[in-house]
Amino acid sequence: MTRPCLPPLADITPPAFRAPPGACDSHAHVFGPFARYPLADDRSYTPAEHPADAFIAHLDALGLTHGVLVTASASGTDNSVVTDALRQYPSRLRGIAVPAADTTDAQLDAWHDAGVRGVRFNLYQLDGHAVYRNGVGIDVLEALAPRLKARGWHAQIWIHAPDLVTLGPRLRALGLSLVVDHMGRMATSRGVGDPGFQALCALLADGVAWTKISGADRLQPAGAPYRDVDAFVAALLAANPEQIVWGSDWPHINYFDPAQMPDDGVLFNLLARWLPDEAARQRVLVMNPARLYGFD
Repeated sequence: MTRPCLPPLADITPPAFRAPPGACDSHAHVFGPFARYPLADDRSYTPAEHPADAFIAHLDALGLTHGVLVTASASGTDNSVVTDALRQYPSRLRGIAVPAADTTDAQLDAWHDAGVRGVRFNLYQLDGHAVYRNGVGIDVLEALAPRLKARGWHAQIWIHAPDLVTLGPRLRALGLSLVVDHMGRMATSRGVGDPGFQALCALLADGVAWTKISGADRLQPAGAPYRDVDAFVAALLAANPEQIVWGSDWPHINYFDPAQMPDDGVLFNLLARWLPDEAARQRVLVMNPARLYGFD
């Protein structure tokens, strides 16, 4: 039995600036109702129910137009909670699914019709050990890559940036657009000079990969105001501002200490520091996600 995760904060810090029309939260998860969308029996954490309408309320609270839902590892390879949410809010949402090794072309096409625009692969390890159960690995990615490319999809990669030193050439060889979650999910204590983080910057600079400037709370667990993350965001923006999107990571799964639960308003307001001019925010919040996920 896994531990139940805490819910996100109900009262958040108000946004410090008005999001531009069409702004997008490019990374979030939905769960439940569990009577209809049960969690995988084998999972690393147990979230509460956070259905699609709760995510829409989250978008509205931050003044955002669009959102991207990612099938979480606690759902295994059952993507129905995401695809049904996409069908419920077709103009506002896009999705990232988790494929099984035997996913058929018909299934990929059905997902595309629902609003899926990529698939997620879990390569996240620490000290050679997988951190989360239910991950779909690089062998499945390599097998599916031609079919993903044919559909104009990308591969979303959940990876520890230091592992890009060894896995980077293998990922480049796919000839597929990549999206690296949460800036490579690397502790800020490693510094921007870490070879893996520099490999991520190179992937952006070469136009091979995108990244999400999300998960500041995961990179610097000490909490707000997350100043140590600033240098990493600056380096990524310098590498290629056209290949960056932002996400909240709502509902912040796998938190068990109320003192550590991030405030969605505080996370959103980091953009006022990271992207101080309106043109930069327009690029990261509107133009880039529209291009990546196919929003109008």
